[in-house]
Amino acid sequence: MQFHIHQTHHQVADFKKIFSDLKQDMQNASEDKKLGVHIYPELYLTGYPLQDLCLQKPFINSYQKYLEDLNQFTKKLKGDFLFLIGGLEYELTESGLPLKIKNVIFQVEPGKELKAIYTKRLLPNYDIFDEQKYFTQGEESCVINYQDHKLALLICEDMWSSSFHNIDPVKDLFETCKGEKISAVINLSASPYYIDKPAKRSQRAQFIAKLFHCPFIYCNRVGSEDEIIFDGASFITNEKEHLLTCHAWKADSQSLEIPQSDSPIDEELLPSPPNTWEELFSARIDSDKLSLNELSETTCHEIINALAFGVQEYAQKSGFKKFTIALSGGMDSALVLSIVALSLKEGQSLEAIYMPSQFSSPLSYDLSYELCQNLKINLRTLPIKFLHSSSKNLFESTYDEAFEGLTDENIQSRLRGMLLYTRSNQIGSMVVNTSNKSELAVGYSTQYGDSVGAISLLGDLYKSQVYQLANYINSKFNKLIPEGIITRPPSAELREDQKDTDSLPPYERLDSILEGLLTYRYTKNDLIKMGFETEEVNRVFDLYRKSEFKRYQFCPILKISSKSFGFGYRIPMSKASQFYLDE
Repeated sequence: MQFHIHQTHHQVADFKKIFSDLKQDMQNASEDKKLGVHIYPELYLTGYPLQDLCLQKPFINSYQKYLEDLNQFTKKLKGDFLFLIGGLEYELTESGLPLKIKNVIFQVEPGKELKAIYTKRLLPNYDIFDEQKYFTQGEESCVINYQDHKLALLICEDMWSSSFHNIDPVKDLFETCKGEKISAVINLSASPYYIDKPAKRSQRAQFIAKLFHCPFIYCNRVGSEDEIIFDGASFITNEKEHLLTCHAWKADSQSLEIPQSDSPIDEELLPSPPNTWEELFSARIDSDKLSLNELSETTCHEIINALAFGVQEYAQKSGFKKFTIALSGGMDSALVLSIVALSLKEGQSLEAIYMPSQFSSPLSYDLSYELCQNLKINLRTLPIKFLHSSSKNLFESTYDEAFEGLTDENIQSRLRGMLLYTRSNQIGSMVVNTSNKSELAVGYSTQYGDSVGAISLLGDLYKSQVYQLANYINSKFNKLIPEGIITRPPSAELREDQKDTDSLPPYERLDSILEGLLTYRYTKNDLIKMGFETEEVNRVFDLYRKSEFKRYQFCPILKISSKSFGFGYRIPMSKASQFYLDE
């Protein structure tokens, strides 16, 4: 039997485009006699994630209208094929408000009405996921018969197990299928990307393929919705190798012939790999070196592609064709500028703005200029020296006292933010933030200053990882980033001879401490027992706990790690902090 994976790329709630493309696919299958099973991602008909959108009456009314139109269309089709499509099934009150919402698989066959045949059973409720808030949990496994083939169905999280739920969809499906010959296990998915995720999917899929004596078909969506990036990379695998792999980061359709199974399921359930929750919150720390695990070349490649894809998705869906980035001569802004430059599409433009103060070194300009020459990007210079001086004079004459120290440093950053957005307003460009995860964690940024931007590219990358990505880019793009940017000591250049290490531990140790903290894996005492210095650990924890208010107002962050700041990180700003001290 032919299996056709439709790895799709649509904007959330773009019903006109979603349903139009689906109807065209069905029409093509009917005319070309493209027999077999056509598979679409989880919630294809609506997009994902939906959050409170799925509760809004205009959304519900529009979706129901398009769904009924599709239903009428399929009843007129002719052919012999099966479409499995992810969507929502509503149970509404008399006033049209949702009583129940189910995340389902619709079965569509020519000449027949749409039929919801399976409801997602394992509703994730951690990190960025809050499906239990919206959806009603399914109760039964599902195996369908089609042309003498038995097909077992799952939706996304159902392929995993979790000790935090009292159900195991794979185990239940296994029990349902015992003694049967299953031709394929099919998973409709909307699975976000993060570091190491592709390998974990393959490991789990091959475990299931071995368990059911048949190929595992994984169909994932493509797209970036605000902070969350979906990479696609759909596949068909047996227990040892992928038989088919779709492209990452773009829509793709591929087909494969799979024979009818000749091996009934008759063995005991195999031990399950680690479950979702435990895998998600594993800290990427080398306990011997007391540093983060090195990023492999493959992972660096994935991250660059993910960030380039994410920033383009955000810009295009928000209506921007121009990008503006503040360039400092430092590592973070250099990497952001390079990634955005590499992502540019026809009709788009990018400009860099260098805003020196009295503390900026000539080297910062030279390195910024060299980078822009390498990237063939226009560099504009907007000095803040006189604005800074005027601001100081104004405040001193008004309040009869001069500002100094941190106040003097922060005003420089805020003046740069003002100029950056003045230029953004002038040409209608999108400002891309340049802060990294290390700075966000300890509050080493200025609110409404260097923390401004429409989207953050590096907000889920520690500083030490930023350097690894820069070295990777240089190895692949002929030393695009000037070596002087990579080798110079990091500095905000907000006072004379300033270095980041004046305020923070070396990034190698800082990042490891933060990773232990942010994955919820380690307490202060755990980190100290691992070998980190007590004073350093206490200092980092203190900086972290005092910076919640800054993170709360930060711009959206492209998520590329298992635990990031942003939508999946929700901590009260006004919490008591004594428990940190008592630990």
